[in-house]
Amino acid sequence: MNTSNNGVGIKNIAYAGCLGAVGIISTEFGIIGVLPKVAAHYNIGIDHAGILLSAFALTIFLLGPFVVLLTSAINRKKIMLFAITLFLISNIVSACAPPFWLLTLFRIMPAILQPAFFSAAVGTIIRTATKSEQHKLIGTVIGGVALAQVTVIPFTAYMANFYGWQISFVIQGVVSVIALAGILYFIPSIPVKERLSYGNQLKILKKPRFLVSVAFNVFLISAWFSTYSYFADYLEKIKLMTGQQISYMLLLFGATGVISNWLAGRFLSKNISLTTAFFMLGTILLPIILQFSGTNFYVQIFVIAFWGIMYGPAFLTAISYMIDAAPEAPEFANSLQSSFGNLGVSVGTLTGGWFIANLGISSTPWLGSCFGIIAGITMIVRAVLDRKMSSGKIELVKHKYS
Repeated sequence: MNTSNNGVGIKNIAYAGCLGAVGIISTEFGIIGVLPKVAAHYNIGIDHAGILLSAFALTIFLLGPFVVLLTSAINRKKIMLFAITLFLISNIVSACAPPFWLLTLFRIMPAILQPAFFSAAVGTIIRTATKSEQHKLIGTVIGGVALAQVTVIPFTAYMANFYGWQISFVIQGVVSVIALAGILYFIPSIPVKERLSYGNQLKILKKPRFLVSVAFNVFLISAWFSTYSYFADYLEKIKLMTGQQISYMLLLFGATGVISNWLAGRFLSKNISLTTAFFMLGTILLPIILQFSGTNFYVQIFVIAFWGIMYGPAFLTAISYMIDAAPEAPEFANSLQSSFGNLGVSVGTLTGGWFIANLGISSTPWLGSCFGIIAGITMIVRAVLDRKMSSGKIELVKHKYS
């Protein structure tokens, strides 16, 4: 089926979901481009300032699945609107540069409904689009992550060089207003007609195949964010870039991520495991490239392009990999991906901060490769489980007809 029940094209829902994702990700990850400036303003270390990212992510991990279950019967359009409204309020308060504890509190507040937003957007697509279209349309929604990285995040980092870090939250607030308008205009009222019971959704937590996929998700995202969370600081201190050059690198990073995210959506429709494994390899190769690429700015253009290409589809591949392991409860599986993915963001950020404080910022890419290797091991474990499951089904069929 290509349209929703009230005639609005499913592609329009995907585009509106993408716009909302831009607003959400601009707020969640926009802090990365100005983190050194925030640390300087509050006279704290970069590892301490990293709490603004890790606390946001940890909130999603702790509350996300419960919030998704509790809101699973509410009209999906209302959930999406309310979620973006919280992000708008958060940006307004943050732009006023409140005390650090209050800034952290208002960073946490919108995180509560972030998984509910993505669950509503992705769940609607899964329930209404054909199987062949699902990964492409989910890719459109998740493409908002990469789109934010190519537009809002580098733009706010650039403007912060001239007007201070607070301007980043002003810009993010404007994006949230645009996202609200897009959802109001493009998305119809979507009441929940068929709601799975809590018990049926929670059954997926008993599946070893799904639990291994959860572990993969955590380690994959931890691998990327142990370095990406400190992207600006790493380029400044190790690659000796200026603030303006860093904003250009953020733009390049996001642009290559948009392209690779689009390609990954096509590849996932053909083979989920191989596509996921291919982009995961970037976590292992990145520290080697960073280590031996020197500080020449023009060489770094190719390095950052590679980084963006391999990182870009991280959330899309993780979502597809987890939903593939639990097709009977896709919305709940998606919410768990968001929750445990943000656990990965928190683990990567906190662990990266500890490594920076004790071993220096040059150590973070190698930390990422360690997480990446563990993620690869979990993929092998799932492949073994799949093979055993397949062999068991074949034996069952043989026994049935013997």
